Amino acid sequence: MKLNIALLPGDGVGPEVIQQAAKTLDAIAEKYKHTFVYKYANIGAIAIEETGNPLPETTLKTCADADAILFGAIGELKYDNDPNAQVRPEQGLLELRKSLGLFANIRPLTTYDALIDQSNLKAHVIKDVDFVIYRELTSGIYFGDKELSENGNEATDTCKYTIDEIDRIAHLAFKSALIRRKKLTLVDKSNILETSRLWRKRVIEVSKNYPTVNLDFLLVDNAAMQLILNPKQFDVILTENMFGDILSDEASVISGSIGLLASASIGANNAMFEPVHGSYPEAKGKNIANPLAAVLSAAMLLDHFELHEEADAIRAAVEKSIELNITTPDLNSTNHFSTTNVGNFLSDFILDDENTFYNKNNIDLGQSTII
Repeated sequence: MKLNIALLPGDGVGPEVIQQAAKTLDAIAEKYKHTFVYKYANIGAIAIEETGNPLPETTLKTCADADAILFGAIGELKYDNDPNAQVRPEQGLLELRKSLGLFANIRPLTTYDALIDQSNLKAHVIKDVDFVIYRELTSGIYFGDKELSENGNEATDTCKYTIDEIDRIAHLAFKSALIRRKKLTLVDKSNILETSRLWRKRVIEVSKNYPTVNLDFLLVDNAAMQLILNPKQFDVILTENMFGDILSDEASVISGSIGLLASASIGANNAMFEPVHGSYPEAKGKNIANPLAAVLSAAMLLDHFELHEEADAIRAAVEKSIELNITTPDLNSTNHFSTTNVGNFLSDFILDDENTFYNKNNIDLGQSTII
């Protein structure tokens, strides 16, 4: 298969982790005789510095013309620390999602036995946790009208949803539940918010098309608590934009590091794959950022094109790196490896998993781990 992939490294550690994700895709292409053609484009702070626009027209066209997009991270401290900045890196990502109609954000969470002790939660609570969050991505409060009074003393953000926006992601979430454990949990705030009451009405209506899926409901404050108390209860979580943003970041502590969480953003005609973590500007250029979330996002990209064997090969490499503790400082504080060397191991393992052995000295030197 030939795929044209737009690579958007973005800001902070984005370029470093995307480089490793592309490296694993290159290994997949070599092993399975595919052709992946990359076209790089800028977005976020780096695009603002070059063009004044966080999403240049050339970047948007590159993404629209690609078969898929692999995105790194966005954000820069100079903008985070300036509340008066009129142009911000995040505006580029929001506009990209809106322009391409990437309405469904899919964030799976799986725990790894070798990392059980890395989590702040007790082992028996998180062992075998496996769920996926479906977050609506192109509407809600993030995209509603925003107003600031002339005197600067009053601000308003509008949260708005239509039934079409709710129905389309609800169908995707129910279809996912059908092939998983047939349970879907809608997270809302229907005791307070009118938009949440509309969500609940529509999801109940959509559920009639999926009679074998068990539907239940949680208010968002309770859901936040249940994610920590009993995460095993969840299979598919469906929720609106802001709630999904918050809950998926909270869920990252279950696996032990946000550096393990991959995601897909799906629309009718386009698809983007990205790690959940941010730009982590403090680590920029230090070669210590965890590339596994970006690599697992590349696996989701392959799944999107039904290259499931290839995607599983990437996941097997990630599991092996975790098993052997070939990981970055967030997972291995005392004997860690660089971003680049983790990527080298993953690539080598994909190409020759039967003959890839752990050799710490070789990995530290950046040499091949194939023996």
